Amino acid sequence: MATTAHRELHAPVPSDGYVQSFARGLEVIRSFSADAPEQTLSEVAARSGLTRAGARRFLLTLQTLAYVEGDGKHYRLTPRILDLGFAYLTSMPIWNLAEPVMERLSDALGESCSAAVLDGSDIVYVMRVHTHKIVSLNLNVGTRLPAYCTSLGRVLLAGLDDAEVKNRLGSSSLSAKTRHTVTDPAEVLARVQQVRRQGWALVNQELEEGLVSAAAPVKNRAGKVVAALNASWLANRTSATAMKEQLLPKLRTAADDVSALLSRTIRT
Repeated sequence: MATTAHRELHAPVPSDGYVQSFARGLEVIRSFSADAPEQTLSEVAARSGLTRAGARRFLLTLQTLAYVEGDGKHYRLTPRILDLGFAYLTSMPIWNLAEPVMERLSDALGESCSAAVLDGSDIVYVMRVHTHKIVSLNLNVGTRLPAYCTSLGRVLLAGLDDAEVKNRLGSSSLSAKTRHTVTDPAEVLARVQQVRRQGWALVNQELEEGLVSAAAPVKNRAGKVVAALNASWLANRTSATAMKEQLLPKLRTAADDVSALLSRTIRT
């Protein structure tokens, strides 16, 4: 997914434990995206909020470590950068537990299934079980989407208290993705509260026209929402009512199964 064209560096409150140069190096890595897979030194500097001299030092360091490659004019990430994300996935046994459950769910529904976690005001996909592609969005592990207009996001937001939900909505641009998107913060909060009460979310064409999706929470031993599972359908093939009555129960059972495995296997 695309990143913003320019990202200002917002350092946290200074402390003895904060290493500003390390944070800036991460901004250089994050400056690369689907929209900018290859960049010049000037483009990296602009997108990361650094001077050309600063950006050059970080690029050369990353190149020495084999995370970046370049010809002196254009730079790109190397496959080695995947080690950083893979370290997260392998350090979280939940995804090994979830994969077979999601594969069975995908077979039962005949649709792709996803798992995501909350990061700020976005969701981040951490697992995908593909069947056929029904959305124009390129959804893969690592893809970020806004939480406010996605079923996964509303389930994950529902795991927070209202004050924190308001805080996260306040840091998100509540723009209309389709004519159905709910963009009023009070209404989004009301829908998140409804999800919290009922234990699942159904989002009808708010992210993309013609796409209906449902999600259910994955909880740890303490009952805290740590992830969410979802599946999506074409609205002209399966109505929201049919989803709720026929398909949602299977999704909720799968999420409960992952939660049970998590509780038995991992002390969280």
